[in-house]
Amino acid sequence: MLSKARWRSRRSAPRSGRDADINAIRRFDAGRDVVVDADAIHRALERDGVVILENLLTLDVVQRVNDEVEAAVAAADPDEELFNPIMQAFHGPHTKQITGVPAISRTFATDVMCNPTLLAICDRVLLPSCARYQLNIGHLLQRGPGADEQWLHRDESVWSDVPWPHPELQLASVIAFVDFTRDNGATRVVPGSHHWPDRQLSPAEQAARPPVAPEHIAYAEMPKGSAVVYTGGTIHAGGSNVTDIPRRGAHLSYCLGWLRTEENNYLAVPPAVAATLPRLAQEILGYAMHNSMGRGGGYLGTVRMQDPVDLLARGGL
Repeated sequence: MLSKARWRSRRSAPRSGRDADINAIRRFDAGRDVVVDADAIHRALERDGVVILENLLTLDVVQRVNDEVEAAVAAADPDEELFNPIMQAFHGPHTKQITGVPAISRTFATDVMCNPTLLAICDRVLLPSCARYQLNIGHLLQRGPGADEQWLHRDESVWSDVPWPHPELQLASVIAFVDFTRDNGATRVVPGSHHWPDRQLSPAEQAARPPVAPEHIAYAEMPKGSAVVYTGGTIHAGGSNVTDIPRRGAHLSYCLGWLRTEENNYLAVPPAVAATLPRLAQEILGYAMHNSMGRGGGYLGTVRMQDPVDLLARGGL
């Protein structure tokens, strides 16, 4: 693992003629012994659309998650047919994708998905537009040697039927479970792209536009345990892995509680598994109803006119 000093040296040097100061991703220390200023992080996200949270996870948590998912990673077939050929091409033949990670790794469900710093940021980004937010997707992606660059995209495009203008729909992250470098495929991000006028276009119209100029792209190089956090309107993509070592990271995102999620988390983490988790994890997985009645609205997601998370606690699901 690279020392903190070497990480700071690596990220301060321009690469391939690019002015590193123009597109430097603002970094915050989110270590266990640090008082994290979630308001400052939120302001940076509003300005740039992306931040890096260093030391978000302890190395112990990183190791435990790696250990708990190892069997699933070993069994994963990168050539497994997906539901759509576009997604097949997007991930490519060198990526192992582990879905439903909260059901596989208890540490992921409790210490990663429920990380207090991530949730504090969600409170600021998402709660203004919903009664509660929920997990959108919790996957682990191991991009092996030879993995090509993903095409640049905005994650919020999965909700292309929500008309523009709309509030922030999502807060997403890629969390490093090994050191992320430009060579092994560190996430590519376009700071400020959440302010670009093309955000109001349909995904197809966005895809037809000229490619993003290289000088606008930053690379989220960071040590394991760190996360690059970005809003749904920020353009980004996985990088190419030109090393001989797999790059393992988690794609963890949250969305407004009244949206349909990318992964069906009730099936990915079924009630029998969810019942073994703390209540906070159950709520984030979507087992809690979305109750806006205290805000003058309605409600979503009841079972027998009860809050499912309460039924789960009583063994009623």
